[in-house]
Amino acid sequence: MDRLSLPETRFSRVIDNLLELMGQRLSWLWLVLLIVIVVNVTLRYWFDEGHIELEELQWHLYSIGFLLGLSYTYKANAHVRVDVVLVKLPPRIQAWLELYGILLALLPFVILIVWYGIPFALLSYELGEISQAPGGLPYRWFIKAVLPLSFFLLLLAALARLTRLFVFLFGVPGERS
Repeated sequence: MDRLSLPETRFSRVIDNLLELMGQRLSWLWLVLLIVIVVNVTLRYWFDEGHIELEELQWHLYSIGFLLGLSYTYKANAHVRVDVVLVKLPPRIQAWLELYGILLALLPFVILIVWYGIPFALLSYELGEISQAPGGLPYRWFIKAVLPLSFFLLLLAALARLTRLFVFLFGVPGERS
């Protein structure tokens, strides 16, 4: 809803700045992924050498980029939406619909993923889980830990957006900017 201009709050400024910085740093990960892919393809097709660790590294880098990019994308309001009907509605109704969407759909889903993702990653760490592929990467817990971390960051982004919606809808004193 880039057509919906929401006021900032102190909380949203802090979270948005954190996510912006993270998004800028994370963008370099895609270049690293591209280099790993080119090296892997070159080794495989020119030198007839396959490296499972490079295959898994590609998978890990893509997963990290995608998962950690979720919160930045939400903060930047660049996520996929179906705005066919929404754009024709007044701003207050758009804000109410977004508020209900966050409260009834996004937050429960995000909390569920964080709630079950933490034990999932901890169990992997406790077991010392590694790749089952010969020559695969160790520390499987690390990639599993990115899942709850990324959804926790998405939770922060959603809470920052909620504060902005509350100020827009209810005019909380001292928070308008």
